Amino acid sequence: MDYRPDEQSISFLLMDVLKADHQLAKLKEFEDHDADLLRQVLQEAAVFVGEKIAPLQRVGDEHGAQFSNGRVTSPPGFSTAYQDFWKAGWGGLSSAVADGGQGLPELLNQVLYEWLSAANHAWTMAPGLLHGAYECLKHHAPPQVQAQFLPKLATGEWLATMCLTEPHAGSDLGQVRTKATPLADERYALEGTKIFISGGEHDLSENIVHLVLARLPDAPPGPKGLSLFVVPKFYADGSQSAVVCERIEEKMGLHGSPTCVMRFDGAAAWLVGDAGRGLQAMFVMMNAARLHVALQGIGLLDAAWQKANAYAHERRQMRAPLIAGASAPAPGGSLIIEHPAVQRMLDVQRVWVDGMRVLAYQTAIELDMARHHPDTVRREQAQMWCGLLTPVLKAACTDQAFDGASACLQVFGGHGYVREWGVEQILRDARITKIYEGTNEIQAIDLLVRKIAADQGLGLSALLERFAEHAVLPQSAEFQRVTAELLTSSATDAALLPTMATDFLRCLGLLSLDWAWQRILNASQGSNAEQTAEHHRLYQAFKRWVWPEFQMRLTMLQTVK
Repeated sequence: MDYRPDEQSISFLLMDVLKADHQLAKLKEFEDHDADLLRQVLQEAAVFVGEKIAPLQRVGDEHGAQFSNGRVTSPPGFSTAYQDFWKAGWGGLSSAVADGGQGLPELLNQVLYEWLSAANHAWTMAPGLLHGAYECLKHHAPPQVQAQFLPKLATGEWLATMCLTEPHAGSDLGQVRTKATPLADERYALEGTKIFISGGEHDLSENIVHLVLARLPDAPPGPKGLSLFVVPKFYADGSQSAVVCERIEEKMGLHGSPTCVMRFDGAAAWLVGDAGRGLQAMFVMMNAARLHVALQGIGLLDAAWQKANAYAHERRQMRAPLIAGASAPAPGGSLIIEHPAVQRMLDVQRVWVDGMRVLAYQTAIELDMARHHPDTVRREQAQMWCGLLTPVLKAACTDQAFDGASACLQVFGGHGYVREWGVEQILRDARITKIYEGTNEIQAIDLLVRKIAADQGLGLSALLERFAEHAVLPQSAEFQRVTAELLTSSATDAALLPTMATDFLRCLGLLSLDWAWQRILNASQGSNAEQTAEHHRLYQAFKRWVWPEFQMRLTMLQTVK
């Protein structure tokens, strides 16, 4: 079965749980974006994703991207679907109207990409960096560069890449060696090789815009010596740049998405932002990409759950324990959804999908608040929320995407291990999300070392105070106490915070999940009885099967002093 977006469930989370329409109405840019408009966009997006993108999932995996003589050919149907995508306006959903975009809230853009990733992760890799590249150039590129690239990126007519990693460097960008030599026309010649470049070469769009980290001749070593440059595949006069795709990688998953080795042979490029401040400019793109990856994780988990849940309601195996109100098993055994072990596996995934959706959607709203709210204090509050919760979302959602997809494969038994049912593809595709855009371990270190320790937990206290406005979280006080002890102990042990960072991130993630589910329960009051009962059942599943990890992780934080 192909993935089908459930716009009604999303509408409940947005409008009933988060009151997204009321939150966005406080911004001048979206004051006329009422619930009806948001729902209409969601309905149209669901149709496009279900009809145009989801049916290409299996062909993308089986056919894969093909490489020959420096050129990449996409799987059948991919190019046509992409042309339909940007021409229908989906590529520019949240880009500024002045640049050719739709000017809609970032929230809708994030929901769209969650659905796209669930329907066809490999295809979605192509436009996945569009909005981040657009924002990066809009904030940091000089006017003449913006005029050349922004209108095409804002609509999605051209696609973009993020060229950071090199063979010897991996995540350690301070080791980047690509050189940028000044030219007579105020451009720079780029020399070097980048690896793991998603969509570095393809046939989906007529041009590809590369954002590249490189070093000027007088640059100091380390990350402070990096500058950011932009170079297209084709220049305005139609000539091709000296950017060469050497090969594409043979990968565990995402076969329909070309992961390229790109060589820059003196390619003429423009400087973006200030010299030596390339990482600061790139972070606009990287942070947007990290939230996008979190939504990938949610979408992939939902796709795996949809398949497993449908199978569990059709497949009969053995005799399930009889419980109050259950009917006797039919010939052939009980439906496997009636087996407690299967119900537990499915319920846990549903808990993560819906809870993390609430957290991710609120984070998308906070992005809009940080960009558009007239009040400085509110903008700072939104930036703090995004700074703390983006690494939590990226790590927690992608961890669960892989672990949960494995649990969903388990529901199928042996049938899950063969290609016919499609769940094994989701498992393979999901594995990379734990690695790219900063491994989940790097996310945890960023959270605890660079953010929590930097202000001695003041931002964390402010975040938990916001949580307390909508939920009762008595464990947050203990969490803050343990955090304070951890920060104090780290003064004499430099390795302590990096060692305990993953446990800390998981604790904050589980507290956030509890906050999200209490928001769901509060919104369920007064809704139909069946929905209310289901939400209460799932919250009990959360407390029984998921929440105990919090106390275990908290104990780990207390054992190292």
